[in-house]
Amino acid sequence: MIDSQLWRSAADDVHWYQAPTRLLDDSQPPFYRWFPDGVINACYNAVDIHVEQGRGQQLAVIYDSPVTGTRRQYTFDQLLEQVSNFAGVLLAQGVTMGDRVIIYMPMIPEALIAMLGCARIGAIHSVVFGGFASNELAVRIDDAAPKLIVSASCGVEPSRVVAYKPLLDGAIALAQHKPQSCIIVQRPMQEASLVAGRDLDWNAAMAAAQPAACVPVNANDPLYVLYTSGTTGQPKGVVRDTGGSVVSLKWTMKNIYNVEPGDVYWAASDVGWVVGHSYIVYGPLFNGNTTLMYEGKPVGTPDPGAFWRVIEEYDVKVLFTAPTAFRAIRKEDPEGKYLDKYDHSGLRALFLAGERCDPNTLEWAQAKLQVPVIDHWWQTETGWSICANCLGIEQLPIVPGSPARAVPGYDVQVLDTAGEPLPPGEIGALVIKAPLPPGTFTTLWNAPDRFVKAYFSKFPGYYETGDAGYIDENGYVFVMARTDDVINVAGHRLSTGGMEEVLADHPDVAECAVIGIADAMKGQLPLGLLVLNAGVERDPADIVTEVIQQVRERIGPVAAFKLCAVVERLPKTRSGKILRGTMRSIADGDTWKMPATIDDPATLDEIGAVLKKLGLPAA
Repeated sequence: MIDSQLWRSAADDVHWYQAPTRLLDDSQPPFYRWFPDGVINACYNAVDIHVEQGRGQQLAVIYDSPVTGTRRQYTFDQLLEQVSNFAGVLLAQGVTMGDRVIIYMPMIPEALIAMLGCARIGAIHSVVFGGFASNELAVRIDDAAPKLIVSASCGVEPSRVVAYKPLLDGAIALAQHKPQSCIIVQRPMQEASLVAGRDLDWNAAMAAAQPAACVPVNANDPLYVLYTSGTTGQPKGVVRDTGGSVVSLKWTMKNIYNVEPGDVYWAASDVGWVVGHSYIVYGPLFNGNTTLMYEGKPVGTPDPGAFWRVIEEYDVKVLFTAPTAFRAIRKEDPEGKYLDKYDHSGLRALFLAGERCDPNTLEWAQAKLQVPVIDHWWQTETGWSICANCLGIEQLPIVPGSPARAVPGYDVQVLDTAGEPLPPGEIGALVIKAPLPPGTFTTLWNAPDRFVKAYFSKFPGYYETGDAGYIDENGYVFVMARTDDVINVAGHRLSTGGMEEVLADHPDVAECAVIGIADAMKGQLPLGLLVLNAGVERDPADIVTEVIQQVRERIGPVAAFKLCAVVERLPKTRSGKILRGTMRSIADGDTWKMPATIDDPATLDEIGAVLKKLGLPAA
């Protein structure tokens, strides 16, 4: 059921050049269109409006880079100047409304400025995570067909400098589509050679720019295309529209995160991911918050106190990060000694998303921070949270293991394989009744048929999330695993997430993963992989024995949990998601492709060696 009053009220809270008279065009399901006759501009709502309302001197963006030792800050006045000039640079290069611009950048303010500059003139940006391999970038170039690419000479990791320009040049050489021009930010750590006639230096182009005004666009015009992480083969470009994004993201800042204009909001993510789009760039700026761009890691830049230093220094009110970041901090500093060195009293809440948060990590964060720790569930496709404990509406009791209830606008249900509703407590496919609320994806770029087939064909009338879980009798949603991570052991459907909860409960375990591997007798068997806390000196074999017994006691012999090993680290994407599917393919001896988003390919070699010792087909 559509909450018309909610979205009419939320739409009244943003700036329109022409306010919509229609709420929803539902004439071509599942291609729903919100605010179809509205005219708007995302950049105006993110920047100009705050200057016009007299808050030009308020900080808009804080940039903190421990990997380079540099910091910068921009007021809304300064951000308006930068974004207007970059929009002028784009116009000078022939970029106009509807043209695509690929942004292949590290976590520097120029990435945010480029995104807003595109939105200012109605160009469609597509951010590709900086450092992606040439062939993966080439696939995205061919799909998006950008008129221009914005990049930088390099990215900076804690232990190395990554040259971006050779990767960009290689991608353009591989791609069938050739951009007309590239704009390159030269970073002092490693400058790049520019291709005459094609490449422009960012600073020189900005110095010669004529500032450009905002261009009104239709509410349903695309704001951006974002390719989903882990894409292989044909890319899957999620399309977000402009009006729905402005309305929904501004609404979430107060109602979900409970922040006011001027509060410092920090999403410790990257602009290459959906979290960076929604909650580093657009959401906070729509709401008049100060947003924080952090070029560093939760540990190692320089130590496990990195996040606490940033929270103290900038008086961060709300932190949003991935559970894997807290698992990394906890692994290096299980007692929280680094936390005690900093004043984090201004922090009001911690939000976790990106992958399922195990109760152990949530409870550790609660105990150490003494603030609400909110696990919320959302996806690249939805753009904002499906389920959350909405602090700005009514704070619900926190139930570890659950991202609480569906957020207003989402009708979440659990269906069996035949599409029939399941009773409370039974695991099935988590789906959302159509239409999805504003700000969710409207189609896939150049692939409307795939949009229908991949998301709306299996359960007609519902969006298939690809996640499995259950809803309890109180309406709390439990996201237990990706649908293909619910394993079938001798006819019993078991959640790998439930087993991971048990493993994570062991005091020596920092993080873990459970995958289902093929077995001739039982169909599938669970395999557990453990990463231990720093400083644990016990025999790993004893810990393995103990966790196997824990699973037997808490889940039962039906789980047939006998395969388990300790590993140094788990293979992950750059956004911190564990590559369970790839590990499953290795264990089963299936052919597999190196994921485009992998953080460190060497981790898969390490896993292969461990699996070989266990006698699995990886041998």
